[in-house]
Amino acid sequence: MTLYREILRLHSQGISQRSIALSCSCSRNTVAKVVNRATELGLTWNQFSRKTDVELEEVLFSQTAEQRITRKQPDLEYIHKELAKPGVTLKLLWTEYCGQCRAERELPLMYSQFCYYYQQYAQTKRATMHIPRKPAEQIEVDWAGKQATLVDPDTGSLTQVPVFVGVLSYSQYAYVEAFPDQKQESWINAHINMYRYFGGVSRILVPDNLKTGVVKASRDETVLNRVYREMAEHYDTAIIPARVRKPKDKPNAEGVVGHITTWIIAALRHRKVFTLQELNEAIQVRLDEYNNRPFQKKEGSRYSLFLEEEKPLLLPLPAAPYELATWKIATVQFNYHISVEKMHYSVPSEYIKQKVDIRLTQQLVEVFFNHKRVCSHRRLYGRPGQYSTTEAHMPEDHQNYLRWDRHRFLTWAEHIGPHTKITVEAILTAYKVEQQAYRSCLGLLKLAERYSPSRLEASCKRALSFTPTPSYKSVKTIVTSGQDTLPALERQETISKADEHGFVRGASYYGGDQ
Repeated sequence: MTLYREILRLHSQGISQRSIALSCSCSRNTVAKVVNRATELGLTWNQFSRKTDVELEEVLFSQTAEQRITRKQPDLEYIHKELAKPGVTLKLLWTEYCGQCRAERELPLMYSQFCYYYQQYAQTKRATMHIPRKPAEQIEVDWAGKQATLVDPDTGSLTQVPVFVGVLSYSQYAYVEAFPDQKQESWINAHINMYRYFGGVSRILVPDNLKTGVVKASRDETVLNRVYREMAEHYDTAIIPARVRKPKDKPNAEGVVGHITTWIIAALRHRKVFTLQELNEAIQVRLDEYNNRPFQKKEGSRYSLFLEEEKPLLLPLPAAPYELATWKIATVQFNYHISVEKMHYSVPSEYIKQKVDIRLTQQLVEVFFNHKRVCSHRRLYGRPGQYSTTEAHMPEDHQNYLRWDRHRFLTWAEHIGPHTKITVEAILTAYKVEQQAYRSCLGLLKLAERYSPSRLEASCKRALSFTPTPSYKSVKTIVTSGQDTLPALERQETISKADEHGFVRGASYYGGDQ
């Protein structure tokens, strides 16, 4: 702005217009114009010595100001919104503005003035605000834009690997680690290692809107990845993603990404690194140097500020680190089992044909229905097709069948009598697979209910007198034919006669009596 007061003050002291122009950094024409205008109005220095330059401009050039006001002012907010659209330029908007002025019979601004006013307006929209952060309040995380390089020791080919960056907003204390990819497993492990490195947890976690962290991000709703949300619950922190295309929501992470690119990734560009472990060891050395480097505009370093003011306020780490989980969906089959990773795990039989959610960790398989945990199993490894079955999950009739075993049959037989127990043992040992004998043992013992325990015991004793390995069929024949009730002498005579005469068909059988 023109220094009207200074020009008139120097003129009142008799300073030449050339010298006034040099002192006030303006042209001699401007000085002459101001002096002449004051003379025309009959103004003296004493009359305006206490006025500001703005007030003097109104007094000296009120007509000019009025003429300037008569020109139609553009809608600067509309111009700012239109410029955000593809292909729209200030020149196009000025042309449209001039056409509107002609239609309304008003004077438009020149193109240079039009651009000047918009630039002044745009500066107000680009204003930034420094938000002071509290110690241990939040951690900002992101993947570095530039990747690190690994060298294949066999072929010499180069492989690009992503670099994870996490930074505490207050102290700007940083954590950096390289990973083979940007998949969910790497993303979760990066957070686990970061919390271990910091020795605590912040109250807020600010990630970008990558798919491994945020499933959906809109103006009205944010849907977090299920595993990422579980990890936050495990560490008792809140995830508040940055707005889409708003890097200033996490300025510290963005700034540290630039520093890491320069001081770590670029600094290692001439070093040949063959393994990810070797790369992370080199990164750790550079990271320690970066965190201990003194601040330029304040005392201390990131590490000293972290130790003194931020670390004591971090939330404590949980007793055990978060264990990465994978979620799957399966349908409970008619055999009340689900198939996961070629292994089979039982589910309560009432959920047959229902879709359930499965949470897999290295040691555990958890089954959920409508967000409620139904059951869990130790995870199976090794030969595919293994079964993990809980008896309580089976229908009642299946449970009853499962409860039959050698011990139960022998205990039941012992209550009937010693010969019955011996017979059951003989039947159990007669089969190659013991379970094949369960049906025969059950049928044998059920004879005691149909007849009586004493008759079954007598039948078993009679069968054992013929063979040391009687069968269920032979015992059943004895008890149904009543041989167990015959006196011992009569039974012996019956046997002797049968042995002496054998089986005689008679003469008529051979056609002898005709």
